[in-house]
Amino acid sequence: MEVMVHDSDRLEVVLKKFRRQITKAGLFQDLKKRRYYESPSVKRRRKDKQAARRKLKAARRREE
Repeated sequence: MEVMVHDSDRLEVVLKKFRRQITKAGLFQDLKKRRYYESPSVKRRRKDKQAARRKLKAARRREE
């Protein structure tokens, strides 16, 4: 990640830009997932659950 810093930029503004870029890239979620070991069976269950949620959400959208 790279953030262009100008002389007039405050530290808070630069950090906010950096955080926004990291969030958009999905690095925070990736770090949270990799923080602890997840066994293959747990991964499969999590992915199945996410797929079911996506399917329900899509079905609700079609009904509206």
